Amino acid sequence: MKTAILLVAYGTSSPQGRGSLRQFDTWVRERFPGLSVRWALSSELLRDRLTRARQKNDSVLKALYRLRLENFTHVAVQPLQIIPGSEHTDVRADADAAGRLDGLHVSLGAPLLAGEEDVRAAALAVLAHLPQDRLPDEDVVLMGHGSRKRATDSYTALAEAVSALDGHVHVGTMSGALELDALLPRLTSRRVWLMPLLSVVGRHTLEDMAGSAPDSWRARIEAAGHACEPVVHGTAEYRAFAEIWLRHLEAAVAALPTVKKEGEK
Repeated sequence: MKTAILLVAYGTSSPQGRGSLRQFDTWVRERFPGLSVRWALSSELLRDRLTRARQKNDSVLKALYRLRLENFTHVAVQPLQIIPGSEHTDVRADADAAGRLDGLHVSLGAPLLAGEEDVRAAALAVLAHLPQDRLPDEDVVLMGHGSRKRATDSYTALAEAVSALDGHVHVGTMSGALELDALLPRLTSRRVWLMPLLSVVGRHTLEDMAGSAPDSWRARIEAAGHACEPVVHGTAEYRAFAEIWLRHLEAAVAALPTVKKEGEK
């Protein structure tokens, strides 16, 4: 039996984003000493970009095939995704396909917001990582990616859980039912903090959220009469969010057949 962990990220071209993935990699290795840890990127665009730059990169399926060629028999796959949306569906399809290879057992971990327990934990993580300089009556807006599928219910559940803990903290999405236009009338403070509900810092954070273009969330909040303070840190940089993914990874490792917990004979 030879076991590995495959971490999956959409990918990022920003140095900060790459740094946050390295930090998460460190947390995983600390939690699972002795297990090999590999990475795959779910974004074909970023994989193509890295290929042109002659930098190593693997899709989920390619990474799993490579692990089997290296005689790994058990692989726990953990995506750094927020919701069980279309990207997670694609990763599941690749994991299922690789699981049909002779001698390879694959277990898939859940995304950040996979159930009620995750929503509660994520709501507490939001409050734990609010900006230190934020005053109690100042509004905070979190920008998620969103989804056109039922997975958007995860964002709605998180928005309700966060609001119940702090009515000045709002969860919005770039698409779906929680778009910024619906949140703007609820903002009452002069200064509004803006944070990404995204795994790592990339184009969405730097341009769509905090950018200077008129259609960025920052510009639209400022156009509504507020001073806007963007906080440019992805959720994977915060330990309280990382712990949710790590918990899902623990479950994925435990689900692999014949894998024994530390200390068991």
